[in-house]
Amino acid sequence: MKKYLVLAVLFVSATMFAQKMKIKEGNFDFLKGQKEINVEFVYDNLTLLKKKLPEAQYVEEHSAELEEKSIGKGKTWEKKWEAAKELIWQPKFLELMNRYFHDDYGMSFQEGLSDAQYTLVVETVWLFPGWDAGVMKQPAKVTTNLKFVETANRDNVMAEVTSQNAPGDQWGSSFSNEDRLGEGYAKTGKSFARLIRKKAF
Repeated sequence: MKKYLVLAVLFVSATMFAQKMKIKEGNFDFLKGQKEINVEFVYDNLTLLKKKLPEAQYVEEHSAELEEKSIGKGKTWEKKWEAAKELIWQPKFLELMNRYFHDDYGMSFQEGLSDAQYTLVVETVWLFPGWDAGVMKQPAKVTTNLKFVETANRDNVMAEVTSQNAPGDQWGSSFSNEDRLGEGYAKTGKSFARLIRKKAF
């Protein structure tokens, strides 16, 4: 029993410290005094799994596997996968960013703020959905590129940060790949917000 407990602790510890966040260029001083930041989510170059499959290939193959098990299941999953971006992943990220900035600094991060001076481009680079078999599980992982640009001049990059392997996990069991990935986006938002607060505020 002790052996399994130790392994469980080591697994949780590895998960907690797996994420790496690095500032590639710039700083966050420009955010001081800002009230609204536009946010855009980009999935154009997204790859998945250790094979780094293009998203279209991953969706096609996973859908086919589900269809073999039950007619219609693959098509249903495809809709769920696409909807997860707007209904789970993006809201999770925004929720954590706003939790760290809205009350303390009066700053909000929202989509569709075309008049905002600055835009945060959240580009998803790589996803690993993880898995949950009840007794054993593997958390999801989310890798993103986070870039602040001038809204009116996207070539003017104010700051750029890479976030690798943000873990997506929940207490108890979660058999939904989309939900686990959502927790990875929440972890990304939380870590990114903490980094900005530490460096600029």
